[in-house]
Amino acid sequence: MILAARLWVLGLVLILGACGQESPVAQPAGGARTKIVLVTDWKAQAEHGGFYEAVAEGLYARHGLSVVIREGGPTVNVGQLLAGGAADFGIASNSFIPLNLRRAGGAFRVVMAVFQKDPQVLITHPRSDIKSIADMAGKPIMISDAAVDTFWPWLKSKFGFSDNQIRKYTFNLAPFLVDKSAIQEGYLSSEPYAIEKQGGIKPEVYSLADAGYPGYANLVLVPDSWITSKSQAVQAFVDASIEGWMDYLYGDPRPGNELIKKDNPEMTDDLIAQAIDKMRRYGIALSGDAGKAGIGAMTDQRWQDFFAAMSSEGIYPRDFGYRDAYTLQFVNKGHALDRRSGVALVAAPKTPPSGGASVQ
Repeated sequence: MILAARLWVLGLVLILGACGQESPVAQPAGGARTKIVLVTDWKAQAEHGGFYEAVAEGLYARHGLSVVIREGGPTVNVGQLLAGGAADFGIASNSFIPLNLRRAGGAFRVVMAVFQKDPQVLITHPRSDIKSIADMAGKPIMISDAAVDTFWPWLKSKFGFSDNQIRKYTFNLAPFLVDKSAIQEGYLSSEPYAIEKQGGIKPEVYSLADAGYPGYANLVLVPDSWITSKSQAVQAFVDASIEGWMDYLYGDPRPGNELIKKDNPEMTDDLIAQAIDKMRRYGIALSGDAGKAGIGAMTDQRWQDFFAAMSSEGIYPRDFGYRDAYTLQFVNKGHALDRRSGVALVAAPKTPPSGGASVQ
């Protein structure tokens, strides 16, 4: 399935139906380990690879944890599962989700941001009249319901987009493939490859991050109660996850991939391989602050910049306590950078949008 940014708002009803499958966990040699159920934001895929790698390699077990991964999906609401206790930790797709959950009364904080750059993109057919996102103003664009309340207001502010451009994106590529004038949202490591494979065309891909979109992505949400009373377990989870991501991106990803394909048989080796390549090549996880501070890095300045941009558009009140939605307690320690095995840090290149993707 194709990954797109999704917005989950804390609800009153706990949905337990489609929680996904559980991945096997390495059994401890002896002694009790702290059990953690991690629910992801979508079906198992390479974008969750570091977590699966940490399970497959026994990294969580070595840190005194017994971790179960439950894959998400279109009917799985991460915030509700955390609120109801059906999961302990959860993945938030983008920076809006923790702020929205906090505003709705949820007692959760982000403890690590796996992706320094949100891989959200806009996609077109090869065409001469569009050379930048700014050129899309006034043209119909297919976006998901979630996008209307996330990156769309930023596009309106920065590029003068208007709501009458919105067309509904249902995660079906057919409308795009048959219409050469179509524009749609996507994820750097997903839709562009699927379009090329299914439609036989190499789409033009425009990165929101290149255009200044300030958010993090692939964030780990943890209840306040764990941070207060089980901080050692939270630190162990963060450290093991960082190790898993380093091994997955800069080592041998095959152990994690086997678990991904077990949870989600729709995942193929070629789809996973191209996603890993893009995460490496464009420094999605290991670039910027993470280059010295380690995978998962966050800064007060980045969160402030994100909040300032969104509050200026009226998405959040200016006096909203956005700092309560995250903590820097567990990251920025340079953990596991030595596991890169001599691989040079990606400089996060910009590339022309025609025939390729670019993320800054």
